[in-house]
Amino acid sequence: MIKLCLDYLRLMLFCSGLLIGIQVPAVVDQYEKRVNAQLTEAQGILAGFQQTAERFFAGDIQALLRHYELSEDAVFIDDAKNIRYIVDRVISLKAEQEVLSKSALQRTFHVLVTPEGDTFGQTMEQYSYVILIDLQALVWGVLFGFLSATLIEAILHLFGYCVMCLKPHKHEDKI
Repeated sequence: MIKLCLDYLRLMLFCSGLLIGIQVPAVVDQYEKRVNAQLTEAQGILAGFQQTAERFFAGDIQALLRHYELSEDAVFIDDAKNIRYIVDRVISLKAEQEVLSKSALQRTFHVLVTPEGDTFGQTMEQYSYVILIDLQALVWGVLFGFLSATLIEAILHLFGYCVMCLKPHKHEDKI
């Protein structure tokens, strides 16, 4: 009976890992779409300032920023901070987009380990669970299922071994 329960536990762990693993490509996909959307939005906001830089500063947005920052007008000084934020955001999102153009494994590793914080947080906040049925999702699912079932089973076996080692042994005295 205990063996049957353990077999079902192992099966449940595998299925849980499978369902979690299938989500990995979907998270990466939604994150990538969010990065692209935010980059498009930031570039659209920056476009007007870039046009001003084209007309008056030979296209140098940094020269426009310096002009705003050196102005004696408090409004221009304050706007310089906003423009700098937009410029930095565009640079950051372009770098993120470049990383996301690499191989599937590199993309996945990046999104799971070192994503851009705000964008990843927003992605997870708005994440809608889906079951993608494609080769990549199935591979991640089987991999997570196998690893989670194996890891938990190894921990349980190790725990059982430790309990057995701590049990007092009966010693028979022979005279």
